[in-house]
Amino acid sequence: MILALGGVITLSTLLLTALLLIIAPGGNVGAFITLTLGVVVTFHFIQWLAGPKIIELAYNVRPLQDGKYTWINDLLDRLSTASGLSEKPKPMIADVVVPNAFAYGNILTGYKVAVTKGLLDFPYEEVEAILGHELGHIKHRDVELMMVISLLPALILWLGRSLMLMGWFGGSDDESEASLLPIVGISLIAVSFVFNIIVLYVSRLREYYADSHSAKVVPDGARKLQRALARILLISGEVKKFNPRLISDASKMKALLISDPEVGLERGGWRGDIQDVVEWIKSRPKLMALEIFATHPDPAKRLRFLDTLC
Repeated sequence: MILALGGVITLSTLLLTALLLIIAPGGNVGAFITLTLGVVVTFHFIQWLAGPKIIELAYNVRPLQDGKYTWINDLLDRLSTASGLSEKPKPMIADVVVPNAFAYGNILTGYKVAVTKGLLDFPYEEVEAILGHELGHIKHRDVELMMVISLLPALILWLGRSLMLMGWFGGSDDESEASLLPIVGISLIAVSFVFNIIVLYVSRLREYYADSHSAKVVPDGARKLQRALARILLISGEVKKFNPRLISDASKMKALLISDPEVGLERGGWRGDIQDVVEWIKSRPKLMALEIFATHPDPAKRLRFLDTLC
């Protein structure tokens, strides 16, 4: 984790500094670079502030009603105390049939934990383990961490695109500079792609840390979480088969979710109760063909990791 974070932050800073030193700050290109960086940083900051409201509007997230699903509220109370959180996140419900849960918010709006309608039918102990996972994200400040580390590749990508277009459409009076800009721009786009791969790796690591937190604060949490994840995979596969749009909509915020909603498990691969599903998944080398491009760990690897915490 330290190497990944340090690598992205250090290399991004060095790269941007080198660009500003090589290209005269007083020239058209230097001023354009400075303006682009300022716009991108401002946009991401506004997005971070407005993100909770955008999520709630897009997915009809609302507070749990008084007197309804009080067990969710009680679980959050107990697990927040066990997690050492000074303030309990607000319990919410999302109008999504795909079973899942996610933590969101920021230090200004406060933190919230939402469960989807599809999760409310799960066994109590499995919901408990899932909430423990989401509180792990809040405890570890993952919302802020992922915003910061995602910002740097975004800066480089936008800068690369801008310089490439600037070179192609005559944004510089210097001919040698104009011929160099597309090359620099394409190179920056390639670098941002590599950095984004590292960001996805960090996202997968944060899921492992959140799983570890659930195993720590929930009695027999690792085993309960295994069963919950297996059940989500199983049901998500069936939902995807009958209504792909539900998965497509949910995938827009899939980095927040406890499980990637685009990864499901077809019923033909197992026999018996949910524990049999857990064992079948663990026996697979992997369920995802290209984990490197995923926000979540491969389910087979993730369940085997939870074995080490049992």
